[in-house]
Amino acid sequence: MRFLLLFLTVLGLSNVSASQPVKAEPSETSHPEARPFDESVNAGEQVDAALARAQLSDKRVILVMGANWCHDSRGLAGWFAQPRFAAMLEAKYELVYVDVGHRDRNIDIAQRFGLKTIKGTPTVLVLSPQGILLNPKSAPKWRNAASRTEEDIFSYFDQFTPEL
Repeated sequence: MRFLLLFLTVLGLSNVSASQPVKAEPSETSHPEARPFDESVNAGEQVDAALARAQLSDKRVILVMGANWCHDSRGLAGWFAQPRFAAMLEAKYELVYVDVGHRDRNIDIAQRFGLKTIKGTPTVLVLSPQGILLNPKSAPKWRNAASRTEEDIFSYFDQFTPEL
């Protein structure tokens, strides 16, 4: 009977909607983690909507192309959910999480902005409100996001300088 109750509890937790706000969960690592990547959403529509909002508000767009199975993707999303990051990002960016599966989903979005492929996760694109990729050199270099310090990540986005 206990096994059945445990199974039903786990099953119920697995059906929690991915559209709920991102919450950073405590982890055994030195950084928070979140699981914001939802394979069921239309990522292209989300990107288009973020670009439209960015044009109206004169903000940039961050596309975090990753997956919930990826430690580094969850780590970066966890930092972004922290109040310090959330306030800075809200003021400067439109943020979109794009689920790339095992680098076999939504690759057309990366290609749309000039990347041929996703070499690792997360790949983080910073776009102008007009959709111009502003970080072509560093976009694929976030595969170590969980190993970076809080200050390193915060400084990169807070003081972002285009690499054009």
